[in-house]
Amino acid sequence: MQIFNHNLSSIKRSWILIILSAFTAITLAACNPSNFKSSAAQIPQVVSSILSDPKTFNFPLSQEFPNIFGLTYEGLVDQNPITGKVEPKLAESWQISEDKLKFIFTLRQDLKWSDGQPLTVDDVVFTYNNIYFNEAIPTDVRDSFRIGVSRKLPTVSKIDERRIEFALPEPFRPFLLNTGTPILPAHALQKYVQEKDSEGKPIFLSKWGVDTPPEEIIVNGPFKLERYDTSQRVVFRRNPYYWRKDAEGKSQPYIERLVWQIVENTDTALLQFRSGGLDTIGISPDYFSLLKVQEKQGNFTVYGNEPGTGTNFVLFNLNKGKRNGKPLVDPIKSRWFNTVEFRQAVAYAIDRQTMINNTFRGLGKPQNSPVTVQSPYYLSPEEGLKTYNYNPEQSKQLLIKAGFKYNEQGQLLDAEGNRVRFTLLTNSGNKIREAIGAQIKRDLAKIGMQVDFTPIAWNTYTDKLSNTLDWEASLLGLTGGLEPNDGSNVWSPEGGLHMFNQKPQPGQKPIEGWEASPWEIEIGKLYIQAAQEFDEAKVKQIYAKTQQITQENLPFIYLVNPLAMTAVRNRFEGINYSALSGAFWNIYEIKITK
Repeated sequence: MQIFNHNLSSIKRSWILIILSAFTAITLAACNPSNFKSSAAQIPQVVSSILSDPKTFNFPLSQEFPNIFGLTYEGLVDQNPITGKVEPKLAESWQISEDKLKFIFTLRQDLKWSDGQPLTVDDVVFTYNNIYFNEAIPTDVRDSFRIGVSRKLPTVSKIDERRIEFALPEPFRPFLLNTGTPILPAHALQKYVQEKDSEGKPIFLSKWGVDTPPEEIIVNGPFKLERYDTSQRVVFRRNPYYWRKDAEGKSQPYIERLVWQIVENTDTALLQFRSGGLDTIGISPDYFSLLKVQEKQGNFTVYGNEPGTGTNFVLFNLNKGKRNGKPLVDPIKSRWFNTVEFRQAVAYAIDRQTMINNTFRGLGKPQNSPVTVQSPYYLSPEEGLKTYNYNPEQSKQLLIKAGFKYNEQGQLLDAEGNRVRFTLLTNSGNKIREAIGAQIKRDLAKIGMQVDFTPIAWNTYTDKLSNTLDWEASLLGLTGGLEPNDGSNVWSPEGGLHMFNQKPQPGQKPIEGWEASPWEIEIGKLYIQAAQEFDEAKVKQIYAKTQQITQENLPFIYLVNPLAMTAVRNRFEGINYSALSGAFWNIYEIKITK
């Protein structure tokens, strides 16, 4: 999974790529940096912004947004965000056996990497067998290809110079869409996978970091990395060997260069967009009214009025394990967090309608499910999904039922007399998230809880969530897609994004005493069943049950789903906006007209 992907870097299979991104990191605006400004008139380019630096240029190891991979890599297929249909990418066609156990893909002719080397069947086999399915490489991609209760992986083999066969151990409904995962260059990476460091780990794990010279990053997407200046900008240049051509035989993409400015916060991005030096900006609710009335004057268009496809939520660290004999979470607080009535009380205490009215300026809807509302598998409250409408009295009753009590000052204490106090983390520089966190602090104070709300730097934040596991409560978001199985790495107890009760991933320090609750195990099993089922009505029933379990047990306390909106300068032709993938999902065919 990955967090909120309405930008130029979006990859359709976003749940696979962790989504530990920032809620309004969807911004796509930026100032035209001075050293690029002079050439803007001569070179067709898009200038946009991100809130923080990329963390890696190594796709399999990436777990967060922003990342470069939606621009730099493609897989065998892709999902059209407008029609929802699976379409060819590097593969021109595919065949599926009657028993649905074999998928044969035929590559397009004359595919090339960005260095001019041929892209072949051998690259596909290498990518899957040597990287994604290699247990020595800790990648979240693998979770989405594990099939059935056995969690076996497909077998990938070369048929001939253009055809590859995937043999599955049992039918797996989401498999075709999964093959949209990027293909990587064997000629550039194979030696690093084979060679080991002093600890016996593949050297690959330390390659293609953000300190790698851009010319060494070999890609197959519409753009290649040209330059990266830490804390300043990321620059992409058109890939001259990209496979697409238009109806007249002209090479795509038409846009020559993309520039991502790294800005300190969303206010800075807004100022730069309004000054006329920016090309596009993701519109957070507090910007909408201001920008909407300036469309004509500013020569831009505001796109989108549907809920976004991601989620945002509060979660508690439910991990009961220890490292080196020390509990990951204070045992007193761990008992609170692992009490379902405690989590339900928090859910009832958060006034989401006030959050919508104030922070989101009315441009959002309450969120109650991990499945995006656009998905055919979404279970609505009208269909029986449990909701937590604001009810602080209900919160207090649940807490008292669970053994908590109040002192004369109205402070919440546990049964042993410990004051209920915990730290809520989020990423700094994100005004919307910071406003949400401030409201949650106030709301929970009304039921006697003391919340220390602490925004911190993004890289520090993600390290706590996915590595050290040193956190108590978090405010976070994940990107979404139409297929819930894309989030299997969130809902499998073994998954790399099972962040509310994270099991150590390959290469991390072991955890003693880690355990999964029965409801976690049940959700994991249901996701496996849904992937095995081809009757769409039954698939919907299975996913409905997973949503009911998540809303009962609240590993994530869902908040508000904002409307997905983007402002784009009118000089771009070919914008076909999608709430699923943003304004530039079809960047290869977009032209600059003026």
